Amino acid sequence: MFLDSDLVMSVLRALTPILLAALGGALCERAGVFNIGLEGLMLVGCFTAVSTSWFTGSPWLGVLAAALASAAYSLILAVGAVTLRGDAVVLGVAMNLLAAGLTSFLLRTVFGVQGTFDDPSLAGLPVVGGFTPLTYLSWAAVVVAAVLLSRHVWGLRLRGVGESPDAAATLGVNPARHKYAAVLLSGVLCGLAGAQLALGNVTLFSENMTAGRGWIAVVAVMLGRAVPLGVLLAALLFGVAEAVGFRLQGLGLPQQATDAAPYVVTLGALFVTTARRRARTPRASDDPRAPDTPRSTGSTRSTDPSGVAS
Repeated sequence: MFLDSDLVMSVLRALTPILLAALGGALCERAGVFNIGLEGLMLVGCFTAVSTSWFTGSPWLGVLAAALASAAYSLILAVGAVTLRGDAVVLGVAMNLLAAGLTSFLLRTVFGVQGTFDDPSLAGLPVVGGFTPLTYLSWAAVVVAAVLLSRHVWGLRLRGVGESPDAAATLGVNPARHKYAAVLLSGVLCGLAGAQLALGNVTLFSENMTAGRGWIAVVAVMLGRAVPLGVLLAALLFGVAEAVGFRLQGLGLPQQATDAAPYVVTLGALFVTTARRRARTPRASDDPRAPDTPRSTGSTRSTDPSGVAS
């Protein structure tokens, strides 16, 4: 049977890292910082979680270290985009490239292996009711983020900073402080996403093991318009695509085709969303408030400066 409880479990496992990272991206988006460095932040979290868990024997220390390391790594974006007023997109791309090279280098330096580190003594996260505690935390994070952004004073100020930082500053709000907080929180959430991916979904570290999930999280933020519930639904769509891809691979489909499933869904969702937004945007010629276009009446009469028609 194709649709069964195992498929639902797979969907929720695939959803967790994307959802955590996307919530971090949504906070940044609400603060006015476009964070496309989610991929690199997740990758740093993956490596830190695995290395700390292996050296200490405690997966929870690995989770804590992953959150702290990704938060520290997110300071590159915070300092560059907020303090130095650099281009957040360029900084995000640079962070992704740096994380890929840095983790590959550390894999060879720390563990002396290339490609994948997999050790039987590596402690993974415990499973409760079929899921790790980070999975339940991701669901709770959606509720907390929704309440924070719609009800809490700090969340309302964060939205104000993202929409109009100058107006927020005139009311005594420090835009830079709120933007720093949003970027650091995104780092923490991406670190948790990396820990879930490396110690929850699997128990190993592989070069570039995020495999584009950070980019998918960025798309989830765009599709969900940085609203926690919308981000959840968008991330769920990609989680379904990934889980169904794995199921189809088990039924004999080529791995290349099943691996591409989440990205095909991503492109399709972006296309549909963009088309719907354009369809809802009225054209200038359809706007009843637009001034009438002058029409030629064919008259050859003219008026001199004195107002007498000739």
